[in-house]
Amino acid sequence: MANLEELQDLVVQVRRDILRMVHKVNSGHPGGSLGCTEFFVALYNEVMELKDGFDMDGKDEDLFFLSNGHISPVYYSVLARRGYFSVDELNTFRLINSRLQGHPTTHEGLPGVRIASGSLGQGMSVAIGAAQAKKLNGDNKLIYSLHGDGELQEGQNWEAIMYAAGNKVDNYIATIDLNGQQIDGSTDDVLPLGNVAEKFRVFGWDVVEVGNGNDLEQIIAGLNEAKSRTGKGKPVCIVMTTMMGNGVDFMMHTHAWHGKAPNDEQLATALAQNPETLGDY
Repeated sequence: MANLEELQDLVVQVRRDILRMVHKVNSGHPGGSLGCTEFFVALYNEVMELKDGFDMDGKDEDLFFLSNGHISPVYYSVLARRGYFSVDELNTFRLINSRLQGHPTTHEGLPGVRIASGSLGQGMSVAIGAAQAKKLNGDNKLIYSLHGDGELQEGQNWEAIMYAAGNKVDNYIATIDLNGQQIDGSTDDVLPLGNVAEKFRVFGWDVVEVGNGNDLEQIIAGLNEAKSRTGKGKPVCIVMTTMMGNGVDFMMHTHAWHGKAPNDEQLATALAQNPETLGDY
């Protein structure tokens, strides 16, 4: 476990990783990645119970599934910085034959990745299956997953949400990244979601609301609160409000950087706002 200052330094370094990875290949999704940086840093370095090494079975350790797989840059950076693979490998993001494809995949055997994801709406179903498998195996560790708010426009989620509550899948914590933006604009303009927290409650989930998911202390507190509510007969949902493009002023308050890479000048500006802390790759 790290102290808050060390975690904040890691947040800044992960932001730099995201920006540089996407810039190098002029491709990728910086907006949502930047918005979820604090969540990933907190989850992997403060909250989840992890074993040394990696295997696909994941017995006797907490597991995480990324459903909105297009935010792979933040996922890869945090996995590398946590020691799953070399930080140098971030240089290969989205290159041909790389293990770090635009959406996470499994056939390349990248440590830390257990499902191919990015076909939106499917991750919750997989996570629920993993949670039930842990129960069947007598494994008391937890399953975590992350989903975009726009992703909730996919119908498969709501079947999974009903199933998890109906089957008391109470070793599972799903987090919704409520940033109000998606590729075509705001979620309110594309397809309004209404009160997401209340929807999950009505569907039979226990809900933890985090008002600022870009504040490390708040997200750590929210994750720990959710963890304390597991094992009580209900799946748990964290509804986490974030800012897409957080930490880079010109990427915030807009959907424009959902899937757009910065040019050379924009990269320099963004990196100047996030001074190097732990060493670039």
